Amino acid sequence: MNVDILLYDGFDELDAIGPFEVFDYALGYAAAGETGDGAAGAARPGRVRYVTLEERETVTASHGTRVGVDGVLPDPDADDAPDLLVVPGGGWTARDEAASAWAEAQRGDVPRVLGEYHTAGIRTAAVCTGAMLLAEAGVTDGRRAVTHASAVDELRESGATVVDARVVDDGDVLTAGGVTSGIDLALYLVEREFSEAIADRVATVIEYERRDAVADAE
Repeated sequence: MNVDILLYDGFDELDAIGPFEVFDYALGYAAAGETGDGAAGAARPGRVRYVTLEERETVTASHGTRVGVDGVLPDPDADDAPDLLVVPGGGWTARDEAASAWAEAQRGDVPRVLGEYHTAGIRTAAVCTGAMLLAEAGVTDGRRAVTHASAVDELRESGATVVDARVVDDGDVLTAGGVTSGIDLALYLVEREFSEAIADRVATVIEYERRDAVADAE
């Protein structure tokens, strides 16, 4: 399972860091085997990394945290393209024109790339107001989705069918509500891709209470 988390200046820290930690733990546990007795040094069954649209060393998040970048997001048809592309939210309702999800929507590059990935058949996921970037790309048109409570009306007006759930699985498009729901999204995907045991083990180590709040694809 190869996961790329697309960063931009002004993203909300927890939107990206929460899912990253969940996926990173899960890949390590999957390599070791569910009981932890796998072969030492066993290859991890995938990767999780922070990427941007252009080469840079760090990205500054909404609360000032500087996050190191692992690389540039590849084209969706590249050999190293991810199986899952995750986009965090941040600063949407504040309308920060310099560094925020809103600013990225106005610039257009992030929505364009999200649309290209979706068209290529690669699963896309959004945390919090990252869903508004999917909406800007037209990805959520006519699709079941959720976002932060402060942007739900905008998401509905964009053409999405808003669902009252922490996580919405609409097949190749997944969305999570406000901030910490990104952890729920990541744990849900870990359970689906690996096992319930691994997802529960990750939840235990990060001391997070899992919630049965996923609206599955119909």
